[in-house]
Amino acid sequence: MSYLIGIIVIFSYFIAVINGKMNELSSAIISECSNAVTLSITLCGSLCLWSGIMNVAEKSGIVKTLSSLLKPFLKLLFPNLKSNSKAIGYIALNFISNLLGLGNASTPIGIKAMEALKKEDDADIYASDNMIMLTVLNTAALQLFPATIITLRAKYGSNTPADIIPAVWCVSAITLCVTITAVKVFALLSKKKAKK
Repeated sequence: MSYLIGIIVIFSYFIAVINGKMNELSSAIISECSNAVTLSITLCGSLCLWSGIMNVAEKSGIVKTLSSLLKPFLKLLFPNLKSNSKAIGYIALNFISNLLGLGNASTPIGIKAMEALKKEDDADIYASDNMIMLTVLNTAALQLFPATIITLRAKYGSNTPADIIPAVWCVSAITLCVTITAVKVFALLSKKKAKK
């Protein structure tokens, strides 16, 4: 990725030189650096708010209740997990934070869940089926309230920043179904291949 970004920067510089637009390039670099800092602070505020709410929910026992409600659904996706697995709580918390559209705020919880799965599945070199499923759930998560996108739309002047919610529901539901199906199919094919 660092090579790709480097190539894009060098390519942009040469295109600006060829077209005689070095002044515009310099102005864009300076203004976008300022915009990047402003955007980071805006997103940081939103992430801190939702991370705080999730922390309160965890300490008040709401997360534990939601975890027990999600357990039957999670057992379908993670059939190899033991019922007393420590990872289930983290997976449920990660699923809930993704459901709320917290994006980056769910990453630390996802890392804890992945560490717990790695330990329980004894996966030193290769990712287990459970670890792959968690990655898919985290990447193609169903979002009820896409907080990060709404924050960005509001910041950039959208009059109705939340009007994308129905589209997000449809796309994230389709993506989640397709990716879960793909993981299950590839897991079955892998097991059949291993038996042969």
